[in-house]
Amino acid sequence: MSFQIEKLEKNMAKLTIEVAAEDFSKAVEEAYQKNKGKISVPGFRKGKVPKKMIEQMYGKGVFYEDAANALIPQAYEKALEECTETIVSSPKIDVTQIEEGKPFIFTAEVALKPEVTLGKYKGIEVEKIDTTVTDEEVDEDLKKQQENNARTVSVDRPVQDGDTAVIDYEGFVDGVAFEGGKGTDHSLVIGSHSFIDGFEEQLIGKKAGEECEVNVTFPEQYHAKELAGKPAVFKVTVKEVKEKQLPELNDEFAGEVSEFETLAEYREDIRKKLTEKKEADAKNAKEDKVIDAIIEDAKMDIPEAMVETQQRQMVDEFGQRLQMQGLTMEQYFQFTGLNYDHMLTQVKPQAERKIKSRLVLEAVVAAENITASEEDFEEEVKKMADNYKMEADKIKEIFGEQGKKQIMEDLAVRKAAEFVVNEAVEK
Repeated sequence: MSFQIEKLEKNMAKLTIEVAAEDFSKAVEEAYQKNKGKISVPGFRKGKVPKKMIEQMYGKGVFYEDAANALIPQAYEKALEECTETIVSSPKIDVTQIEEGKPFIFTAEVALKPEVTLGKYKGIEVEKIDTTVTDEEVDEDLKKQQENNARTVSVDRPVQDGDTAVIDYEGFVDGVAFEGGKGTDHSLVIGSHSFIDGFEEQLIGKKAGEECEVNVTFPEQYHAKELAGKPAVFKVTVKEVKEKQLPELNDEFAGEVSEFETLAEYREDIRKKLTEKKEADAKNAKEDKVIDAIIEDAKMDIPEAMVETQQRQMVDEFGQRLQMQGLTMEQYFQFTGLNYDHMLTQVKPQAERKIKSRLVLEAVVAAENITASEEDFEEEVKKMADNYKMEADKIKEIFGEQGKKQIMEDLAVRKAAEFVVNEAVEK
């Protein structure tokens, strides 16, 4: 295998990769062996048809596609190992010569890592963020805890805003019941806006045992297209009315919901945790503002192929997170009405920012000779081992030398972020 690289405009390049004729012939033979059992020719048993006979019937290139698909990943990977340029996108492959007895030649158009010219990156001015926690914020958090520990009890009075109405219902459009429009013993929180606009408000004033009709209109953008924009009538029976009863805020409440014996101690713990969160949020916001300022003052030409690769990676990672929650991308698309291309468009701004952020921080690493030590690596591996409940040596084995190199680079970039934030000036 040999390759040549031709640099194109806008940090793009074309790799021309050549695979020896004998390697291509071997791949064709392997494709024949793999597929011969699937091909039927009169007069021959399956798997016994000679290669030349199949080529005469289906064309000399019948096995070329399978051979190419087997060769391209291996040859491209080898070219990457030998290439001195840093490639930052998935390749766009084009076969330029494919014929048995001749070298197999294909091209791979790729994006190259762009050079970054840093502007100002030390002494960036940012506005100081106030992390003071007010009494009102403590009260608000305490109120949330009170709400979370509320209980609902049945009451003998008409429905009010904030109550839970237990209802049976059935919906009709043009006098005909529609699919999915029926429910029994459904607990509906009035004011939650979990039903169609206008539905919940029409239950206010109704009592347990009362039947009524609720008139609504489905939104124009409703997910069930056959119902979108249409008026509907729901026949509703209110079976039970429940109200939320909040616990009293006192020492007893504090003892039940926390490790503290008094409400005063609990309030101080809330203040401490809110302060820690505000300080963490402020630190992240400061880092974002500093890096944005560095990006703004830097010069770099980001190839579109690099952005597209980052977009696909972000959407695919989102899909992996969905799978961990028991959902597929197809199900997500059905629920949201989105599709893969729409999501690619949605994440493009984040993809561009992520790339620029990484590039400028890598440039700071180079400018300031920032490195990660073996101690940094060991500490990072220990964190991973703790998170994944694995032995540290097993983590190292999984990552290998290439993985270690990537971790060390990531740690250096993280140090660069800390460096520019520490160098920033708050005003």
